[in-house]
Amino acid sequence: MAKTNNAPLIQISKRKAMPWYFGWGVRAAAILLALLTCAIVTMAFTGINPLAVFATMWDGAFGTPRKIWILLQNIAILLCVSLAVTPAFKMRFWNIGGEGQILVGGLATAACMILLGNKIPNWLLICLMVIASLFAGAVWGAIPAICKAKWGTNETLFTLMMNYVATQLVAYFVILWEVPKGAGKIGIINQSTQAGWLPQIGSYKYLLNVIVVAILTALMYVYLTRSKHGYEIAVVGQSERTARYVGIKVDKVIVRTMILSGALCGLAGLLLVGGTDHTITTTITDGRGFTAVMVSWLANFNPISMIFTSFLLVFLGRGASEISTDFGLNHAFGDILTGIILFFIIGSEFFIRYSVRFRGAKKEG
Repeated sequence: MAKTNNAPLIQISKRKAMPWYFGWGVRAAAILLALLTCAIVTMAFTGINPLAVFATMWDGAFGTPRKIWILLQNIAILLCVSLAVTPAFKMRFWNIGGEGQILVGGLATAACMILLGNKIPNWLLICLMVIASLFAGAVWGAIPAICKAKWGTNETLFTLMMNYVATQLVAYFVILWEVPKGAGKIGIINQSTQAGWLPQIGSYKYLLNVIVVAILTALMYVYLTRSKHGYEIAVVGQSERTARYVGIKVDKVIVRTMILSGALCGLAGLLLVGGTDHTITTTITDGRGFTAVMVSWLANFNPISMIFTSFLLVFLGRGASEISTDFGLNHAFGDILTGIILFFIIGSEFFIRYSVRFRGAKKEG
């Protein structure tokens, strides 16, 4: 009587630790496949030379010095928010409230600029803006953390709902401070005096933001990989039960980490309002609070790797806009190409972390 093979046709198992070059090799192969797919889609639906499309995407990011600085500024802000949410995610606290934390940080900055501008020395005003933005973001992060630690509330829903509260707060104060009355917007704050505007380094408008985020990246890397707090975050993320067993005060770690996360999102609000836009709107975040989640996960919570993932997402976004402008295509087409590339990159993470074997194939090792 013939033996029946009850083994599944496909077996999926978690990979053991792999060399770093294996992961980046898989990602590089995924990007090449994504570009090939984009080329086929472009030829099939538009008839446009795909090489011209790729050249346009490149030009959209690096075509002029101004475009390069805008690219660096966008990368800096997205990276700042990504660094902010990373400690919470590494702890397995699902902080989806980055948008709200940025907004309240920006609102606190705008309040200082509007209420104190030209009334106190500019250096003191900027110091107060920094303190207010960090404090506002920290409070916005602490509220769901305390509720989670004390009463076990769902942090995903809590932080998500607080985004809407922050948006309505900003909407209220925009109407309160609108200039002129009935305009529905604040406009450029202190445009004539530039009170509260973050200082410009030389002739480079966004250089200060880039430098601040570069320093923050290095500090966050050290914090997560070399400090006691970073170790506690990692242990809590792996198992709360284990963390409690070894004497870590889990509730304290949750609250402390979310205060840090919220404060850094508040810093992003400061950089946007005080250093870039010089105004506050309900849409000033431009979805960065949600995009940062993807940046953090793609980089596997590594601050250094986040530089590259932030660059990739910002580059694709600017390239998509340039395609729409140069070729007169619907903006959705650029988004389709961006989606294809992201699909391949995110999909590659599965093959980095898991191995797939078919029935009859020999096991690794």
